[in-house]
This record gives sequence, C-alpha cells and structure tokens, in this order.
Amino acid sequence: MMDFAIFWDWLSFAVRWLHVITGIAWIGSSFYFVALDLGLRQRPGMPAGASGEEWQVHGGGFYHIQKYLVAPAEMPEHLIWFKWESYATWLSGFAMLWVVYYAGADLFLIDPNVLPMSVPVGILLSMATIGVGWVVYDLLCRSPLGKSDTGLMLVLYGVLVFIAWGLTHLFTGRAAFLHLGAITATIMSANVFLVIIPNQKIVVADLIAGRKPDPKYGKIAKQRSLHNNYLTLPVLFLMLSNHYPLAFGTEFNWVIASLVFIIGVLIRHYFNTVHARKGNPTWTWLAAAILFVIIIWLSTAPKVLTGQAKASSAAQAYVASADFPAVRDIVLGRCSMCHTQEPVYEGIYHAPKGVMLDTDATIAEHAREIYLQAGRSHAMPPANVTEISDKERALLVTWFEGAGK
Repeated sequence: MMDFAIFWDWLSFAVRWLHVITGIAWIGSSFYFVALDLGLRQRPGMPAGASGEEWQVHGGGFYHIQKYLVAPAEMPEHLIWFKWESYATWLSGFAMLWVVYYAGADLFLIDPNVLPMSVPVGILLSMATIGVGWVVYDLLCRSPLGKSDTGLMLVLYGVLVFIAWGLTHLFTGRAAFLHLGAITATIMSANVFLVIIPNQKIVVADLIAGRKPDPKYGKIAKQRSLHNNYLTLPVLFLMLSNHYPLAFGTEFNWVIASLVFIIGVLIRHYFNTVHARKGNPTWTWLAAAILFVIIIWLSTAPKVLTGQAKASSAAQAYVASADFPAVRDIVLGRCSMCHTQEPVYEGIYHAPKGVMLDTDATIAEHAREIYLQAGRSHAMPPANVTEISDKERALLVTWFEGAGK
C-alpha cells in the first residue's frame, strides 16, 4: 500500500504544476491581448464599427486582426471565449491552498505567537478574508468613485496596503503573503467570471436579438481588465514569495508586499506605454530598482558572501567559533526534530528539502540557511512551533556573521 505521506506530497506537486500551467495560459493570453489592444491603429476604409486593426507575423504566417469597440454588425459563426484559463487558474490555486495551507495549517497557516486559534477557525478566517477582499473591491468599483480610474486605483492601493498589514496580524508571514496573492487573484478571476464575461454575453444577446448593444458594458469590462493587467505581476511575486523568507518572514513584510505592488505597476506601465507606441519610459525601471533596493534594506538582508565564506574552509570556521556549542544546542533542540534522517515531528516523514541538521558538519554546511531562515528572518521553524526565542535567533546571527569574517 502506498505511503499516504508520499501520495500527499505528489498530490501537492501535481496541483502546483497544474496551477503553474493554467496560470501561464491565463497570463499569456492576457498579456497578448493587452499588447494587441494598445497596438491597434485606425486607417481609412475599415469596416463599420471597427475601431482599429493590426498586422502581425508569427510562425511563418501573417495575421490580420481587427477590433470592434462594441460589437460587429452581425454575429460571427465562430466565437472563441477567453475565460477558462482564468477559471482553471483560480480553481487550481484554491485546491493548492487546501492541500498545502489547510491540511498543514498548524505549520504553515497559524502562528500562535501572532494570533492563537484552532485549525477550523484559521481555515474559516482564511476563506473569509478572500471573500471579503472581493466584496470590498467590487463595491468600490460600483461606487461613484469608480468613475475615476486614477482615484479608484489610488483608493484600491490604500485598501491593499491595509489588507497586507492586517494579514500579517492574522497568519504566519508566509501565509499572509500567500493570502494577499490569493485575494488579488480572486479579484482578477472574479472580474472575468462576474463582470467581463457577463457583460460580453449581454452584448452578444443584443446582437442576436437585433438590438444595438449599450457601450457601457464594454467600458465597465475594460476598466476591470485594466485592473487585472496591473495586478498580474504583484500576484506572481506573492505566489513565489513562499520560497524567500527574507520577503515574508521579517518585521516589515507588509511594507515589502506594499512596495511590490508599486514595482509591478511601474513595470506594466513601461510595457503598456511601449506597446501603445507612446514613448520609452525607462525611468520606470530605475524607480523599480530603487524600490527593490529599499525592499532589500527592509528585509535586513545580509552582506553578499565572499568566495572564502562559500568555500569548504568556512564550515571549519563555523565549527571553530566560540559560539558554536550554544548554536549546536539551539539547532538540535529547535530544528533537528524535522531536519534529521528520521524526523520525530508528527506529520513530517522526510527532512524538508533533504536538509539534515543533526551533526556538527551538517549544521556548519547549512550555516547560511540557518542564518537567513531562523536568524535574520522568522521563517523557521514554521509558526515557531518549537518556540525559538529572540535571544536564540540573535545568537545565530552573531555566530554566522562573526565566523564569516
């Protein structure tokens, strides 16, 4: 009979892979249509109702594309709807939320030092934050504020900053980043499912019935599509952030998440401007780089290791350090119940990522990872289940930085 832990690990991998595949399909088609829309040009003699066209070449063939701002005079025989990419991405993402964060809530979702709660309460709170995020966003878009694209986006950014701060006071840092991404992705997918596609169906129904479609439906859909365009890159960062504890496991993690949204907007602004042939705003890359440097500073990232620190002789320096006996006791007491050949922590059957921390040699070999994930950040232990103290974390920092010199 197959080991359940092995089955669950492969299930997690399969769902994650599916999420990546569907995400590529959705983001790819979204980016293509945004670039296409911005690149359309008008010319004399275009069909009635056509607002622009573009010639493209790809794969050895030429494509002639025309866009109708509202709809063509007659309904085409074949019409392709771009919606399943969005739906499949959200569904696979929600499945991954269950497989990783809900099934492993005591490790990855709930941190008693942040907010003590039971697993069922944590799961319900998680789903509530995702649902409330969409409701607040949708109400703002439908309010009088929604008539101003710039004003609406500024208010929405303020809301996202507040959500980022609030999530770090509910869940682990890792889960907070994941939920901020899940809330944003839910907004994007719900825009497609509840606004963009229904509005397009109204237009199609009017065409079939011989009525002239109301252009307001296209305007509303375009605004939501614009939001999706600018939210895509921050979502990608947040979904990848669980691999980088210096992003989610530090004191100013919510500020880092907030700055990431600005960086994403700057990058999309650059590409949107270039695709619309309105210039080459290279200043956006400089601004993004400056914000990224600020993020690095906020995360208290360590100095770049020298070649000597990376060499095998560094391991000897870490073991020879006067702080090493105390560090060894900390690691053996706080980390080795999982990071060993036969883990004793309930639910852990193999050392995470194959990292062993049960001998002097292996502790020294992984000194940098210990420093980053348990010293400079609070990513490890997950949810601080072994209750490592701030004093112990400080000693790990002192040990690594002292021996590294």
